[in-house]
Amino acid sequence: MKNIFTFKNLSSNYDYLAPDSSEIRLLPSMDAGGLCHCTLSVGKTSAAVKHKTVSEIWYCLSGNGEIWQSNDSTSEVRAFHHGHSLTIPVGNSFQFRNTGNEPLCILIATMPP
Repeated sequence: MKNIFTFKNLSSNYDYLAPDSSEIRLLPSMDAGGLCHCTLSVGKTSAAVKHKTVSEIWYCLSGNGEIWQSNDSTSEVRAFHHGHSLTIPVGNSFQFRNTGNEPLCILIATMPP
């Protein structure tokens, strides 16, 4: 019988460090996209990166931070904390930092996976 659902518990250990240095815990994925849990520790700033092939949607689960995004026409820094969501289109450069006193935890949908 073919599985019709994928279940996965959030791991206490990260699966890998992202190119920006944040901790990534993989969640289920499908052909159109994937989901992961991202953690940036207290006092940390990620490396600046640029997505060349994927777009992302972020939702802040907990913590306080800031995110910088830039493309050919604009650049901005915005506060990012619990309840905020944002998009990172393919081609945008970005960097984020934890400005709070607890881990910055983010749910990220990546398309394509």
